[in-house]
Amino acid sequence: MDTISQIKIAKAGNEQRQAIITLLQSEKLPVEDLPASMENFFVALNADKVIGAIGLEQYDNCGLLRSMVVDKEYRNKNTASQLLQELETYAIALSIDCMYLLTETAPGYFGKKGYQKIAREEAPRAIHASSEFSHVCPVSAIVMKKEFIAV
Repeated sequence: MDTISQIKIAKAGNEQRQAIITLLQSEKLPVEDLPASMENFFVALNADKVIGAIGLEQYDNCGLLRSMVVDKEYRNKNTASQLLQELETYAIALSIDCMYLLTETAPGYFGKKGYQKIAREEAPRAIHASSEFSHVCPVSAIVMKKEFIAV
């Protein structure tokens, strides 16, 4: 069986927090402000091994995508796209109508997924107040936004 068919996306459990932290640290992504609870996180699993993760912070009707990471060994196998799709579906179910993110390394990837670069000051006040926005990510990080179309 190939690795692609073995990968599944699932809601993260608190017992997977350390594996998520280890994966984020391996890619030099911030972990100091990760929530204690992983209730708004999803993981990509190969068997029981966490090979990817993505999270959401909710601010009223807006979401902040955070901590998207995929183990190097599993890149270019649609894992990130599956994680992103799962998170966006979850966000819409929570009545979130737009998603923001900060990135230094993946604006091209997110642009292909419907996210548009915006000026930092265009993000809502609540997003500005988040730890990710206010002090974890550098001011040089690109801010992107995607609006979800109501159906």
